[in-house]
Amino acid sequence: MQTYHLFISHSWNYVDAHDNLVRLLNAKTDFSFKNFSVPPHNPIMGAQTDRQLELAIENKIRPCSAVLIMAGMYSTYSKWINKEIEIANRMGKVIIAVKPFGAERISTVVRNAAHAECAWNTNSIVSAIRLHTAV
Repeated sequence: MQTYHLFISHSWNYVDAHDNLVRLLNAKTDFSFKNFSVPPHNPIMGAQTDRQLELAIENKIRPCSAVLIMAGMYSTYSKWINKEIEIANRMGKVIIAVKPFGAERISTVVRNAAHAECAWNTNSIVSAIRLHTAV
C-alpha cells in the first residue's frame, strides 16, 4: 500500500480541525499516510525569526505529495497559512482545500490556490489525495 506524505496546514487557533481531519484520514483502512504538519504539541523548535520558521516549514513540505489546507474563512487572514500556500506553490506541490464541516463559504485565497476541493468526509478527502497526487 502506498504511503502518502501530507502536510496539513491549519491555524493553531483551530487545532481541533487538524486533529479531526487526521481522525478522518485514519478511519480509511486502505489508506496510509505520514503527517508532516506542525501541531501545537510538536512545534518547530529553534526558529527564532520568521525566515527561520519559513525555512523549517519548507523542509516539512518538501517531501510531501500534497498540502491539505483547512479552507475555513480564517485561512484568508492567517499569515502562516498564506505563507504555506506560497511555499507549496513555489515547490509545485498539490494543494487540496478541505471544506470545513457545515461551512457554506470557504476562503477565496485557499480556493484560488487549490488544485482540488473536497468535502469534510473521509472518502472525499482520500479520493482527492489519490486523484491529484503521484507517490
